[in-house]
Amino acid sequence: MLPLCFSAFFAFGAVLVLVGANQASLAAELGLDLAQSGLLASALALGLGVGVVAAGPLFDRFARRPLFVVSALLAAVALLGVEQGMSYARWLAHATLAGFGIGLYDTLISAVVVQRYEERAARAMLVVHAAATLGAMTAPPVAGWIAATGAYTGSFVAAGWLHVGIAAWAACVPLPPPVRFRSGGARSGPLLTSALLPFAAIAFAYVGVEASVTVFAVPWARDVLGLDAERGRLAISAFWLGLLCGRLGLLVRRDLDARVLLGAGAVATAILGLGVALRSLPPEAFLFAVGAALGSVYPVMISLTGQHFPDARGTAAGLAAGAGALGGFAVPWLTGGAGDRFGMVAGFGSLALWCAAMAGAAAWARRVT
Repeated sequence: MLPLCFSAFFAFGAVLVLVGANQASLAAELGLDLAQSGLLASALALGLGVGVVAAGPLFDRFARRPLFVVSALLAAVALLGVEQGMSYARWLAHATLAGFGIGLYDTLISAVVVQRYEERAARAMLVVHAAATLGAMTAPPVAGWIAATGAYTGSFVAAGWLHVGIAAWAACVPLPPPVRFRSGGARSGPLLTSALLPFAAIAFAYVGVEASVTVFAVPWARDVLGLDAERGRLAISAFWLGLLCGRLGLLVRRDLDARVLLGAGAVATAILGLGVALRSLPPEAFLFAVGAALGSVYPVMISLTGQHFPDARGTAAGLAAGAGALGGFAVPWLTGGAGDRFGMVAGFGSLALWCAAMAGAAAWARRVT
């Protein structure tokens, strides 16, 4: 099971960065400003949000394997249908459907990993989510190579075929059944309690920052630092390499709790504030440091959420991830709007405020868990 989950998250990570990696080509072809580029990333996040929330109740009630196959095929259809010359509205539709597909299996993987590994789930989640960072690191240079040798849309099509392979593999792998199939039990208490809210807030801020850094790394490198788009794509890879290092570094730590999330938010706030104030750091080094600071946040947050709601892990993980997807929708759009109105420095700098909010939500989580 774990190799399938690892591979699926690799494909997931690749899809997350394709809009940012191709931002220069998309903006040139469609005449997009920063807010419109941000909205394209927001459409992906919107679909992802619907997928992760819808998936929770489904995966808590029905057999997981056919749902996994369907989710991968939905993403494949959306990505394989991308072509040059599409209208902006059609791009929004394809991005939304791709997000919906990957969102479905995002929740599935979170639920089955927490169910299979239970108290050891945080470390297993770190390993699985490391695959997403590997996919996100790999996709930008591959997208740049494809754009230089042919149509830039080829990177979307390649990701589509990758999802066809994931669907075929998933059809052959048994997955743990929902808890009620094993125990006949129902949830021991209400799910929508105040205990879920801080994790949802952490997810909102984290995914918003992750999506915004990814989609605006190229404009930051180009418009603020005077570099070319290739340096921006390398900065995206560096950011996700930082996320990978941050996640793998936690494997040696015994206690993975809300204190980890609090420290990550505080350190990321400082790094973003310093990097935006100086405006002289190489974008690769700057965004690597941001990623390293934030690497622990999402897998630890999902793991803690699942542990707190053991009888409805899929639903709880789906709701938390849905809040994250809402952040992935709202924050890039707001960041792009701020960049259009006040300049890219102000837009990028606003991400430090979301990291500070993340730290505050983690302090709240310590009190309620």
